[in-house]
Amino acid sequence: MRRRAVGHTQKGVGLIEVLVAVVILSVAFLGIAALQAMSLSTNNSAMARSMATVATYSILDAMRADYLNATTGQAYTTSTPLKASSCPTDTSTLAASQLAQWCGQLGNTLGVADTTTGNIQCGTSGECTITISFLDVRSGADATTKQQTVTTKALL
Repeated sequence: MRRRAVGHTQKGVGLIEVLVAVVILSVAFLGIAALQAMSLSTNNSAMARSMATVATYSILDAMRADYLNATTGQAYTTSTPLKASSCPTDTSTLAASQLAQWCGQLGNTLGVADTTTGNIQCGTSGECTITISFLDVRSGADATTKQQTVTTKALL
């Protein structure tokens, strides 16, 4: 009779252990899903910065190919930043055509918006500073939108 009473009090304990294990695993899987979402967001942000760097080297190559206009004529220096939402349409010179194409590239890769801009400042010595700004929309835990700026100084 003693055995029966002990066995009777043990019923259902295995089910509670399984439920506790399921709760712990559920919390762990939710944490992994949040980590995955954050890593995808950060990866997208890094890709946008990489695309800005690619655009920088693209215009630098074009300027190196047109070295005289880039250094002596200041044809590539922009007085105001080029906005990807309203790229120049003048293609009368090689420099103007390259700038219009570069502005379009910025819009295609970083978004056609007033906040996506490109600015070029070159000196007669061939030293140029290229600044690209764009909105980095991240859907991470803090769901922030930040204005990113990539600045590159190069010698043609």
